Amino acid sequence: MSAAEREIIFDTETTGLDPKTGDRMVEIGCIEMVGRVETGRTFHAYFNPDRDMPPEAERVHGLSAAFLATKPRFGEVADELLTFLGDAPLVAHNAGFDFGFLNNELQLIGRDPVSIDRMVDTVAIARKRHPGSKLSLDALCTRYGIDRSHRVKHGALLDAELLAQVYVELNGGRQIGLGLVDSDFTPATTTTTNAPWHRPPSDKPRRDPRPHVASPEELERHSAFIAGIDNAIWSR
Repeated sequence: MSAAEREIIFDTETTGLDPKTGDRMVEIGCIEMVGRVETGRTFHAYFNPDRDMPPEAERVHGLSAAFLATKPRFGEVADELLTFLGDAPLVAHNAGFDFGFLNNELQLIGRDPVSIDRMVDTVAIARKRHPGSKLSLDALCTRYGIDRSHRVKHGALLDAELLAQVYVELNGGRQIGLGLVDSDFTPATTTTTNAPWHRPPSDKPRRDPRPHVASPEELERHSAFIAGIDNAIWSR
C-alpha cells in the first residue's frame, strides 16, 4: 500500500458483543487519512437498533434506548456511509469485531459485505510491535503519550480520533514520510517504501558559521575579569 493512499480509521459502538445473537451497531465514527495525515473529513452517525439497550452496554458508551429511538435506522444512511468509505483500507482496533457488526448491518438491508481484504487491525500491528504488552486503546495511548483525558465514556468518533494517532505511532510516528524511519523498520501495513524527504530551497541569504573559539582579546578580557574577583574558587 502506498504511503499516500487514502485510509479510513473507524470505530463502532454496539448493544453487545455478538451480532449473531441479535446485537446491533448503534454508532459509527470514521476519520479520513491520506498519507497517514488526517484530512479533517469525518463521518459520524447514531442508529436506532430497534431493540433494547442492555445496561452493561449503556455503561460503556452511555447511549440509551430512548436517545437512539430518535435516530435514523442504518439503512437510511448506508449509502452515505459507503460513499465515505469508498474503496479505502479500513483501520480499526480489534477490527474483526467492528467488521462483524458493519457487515451484519449491511446484510440486514440486503447489501454486499465489506471485504475483509480491506481490514487493517491495529491490535495485530501492536502485538507485533510490542509483544507481551497491554494492547487496549487506553494502554497504547499511554505508551505513546496521547492525551485521552476527555474520554469519559467510549464514543465511536472520539475513539477513532485516538486510534488515528495510535495508528500513526504504530507505523513509525510523525516521522513517517520524512525519510527518518530506521532502515530496518517497515511499517506494518505498507508494501512500498516512503519517498525520501528533501528540504525545500530557501531564498534567505546564507550566513557564514560563527566562530566558537575565543579570540586573544576575549581571553585577555576574561583573565582581567577573573583577577578582579576576590578569593575566586577556581584560583585556589
